[in-house]
Amino acid sequence: MTHIADDFDFIIQPGWKGSGADHWQSHWQQQLNAIRVDNANWEQPDLDSWLQGLDQALSQARRPAIVIAHSLGCITVAHYARRHPQRIAGALLVAPADVERPFVPRELLPFAPLPRQPLPFVSRVVASDNDPFCKPARAARLAGYWQSPLSWLQQAGHINVASGHQQWEEGLALLPPLLERARAQRQAAA
Repeated sequence: MTHIADDFDFIIQPGWKGSGADHWQSHWQQQLNAIRVDNANWEQPDLDSWLQGLDQALSQARRPAIVIAHSLGCITVAHYARRHPQRIAGALLVAPADVERPFVPRELLPFAPLPRQPLPFVSRVVASDNDPFCKPARAARLAGYWQSPLSWLQQAGHINVASGHQQWEEGLALLPPLLERARAQRQAAA
């Protein structure tokens, strides 16, 4: 990670059921000295409480914050951006969950409809061409709604432990360009 990482604090926003010790988010939390969102209930997600959890984590940041979200966490970030557009400097949105898909688990219904507004900060969506929780066309549509560049992973499933993504060092390579864009955007706004 380049010295530019020193300009930002990192927030880990897990998805539904959290991210266990073997999940890449947990490894990245250690590597990046990141603040982890602490939600009261990972099993029965409630949009308002998840938004509060993200807000509390962002309140702990001393520098501009980059949110690293997975799955339902990506949808949480998009909802949060509508309410608090200035709180986030950038976001890496990995394997967003399509909460409008047919047969979506009822626990995820409170997160629908999907936010369709452009995100007010730099972002990147990372999606897999065989994610069981978000078809490629939907991932592309979300990236379009959010005006976020899209990186495709081949046969990477939901980009989680079940699909073999524990350390996920390759994913860390996506952070420096995002940080550069976030720094440039902040400098342009100053």
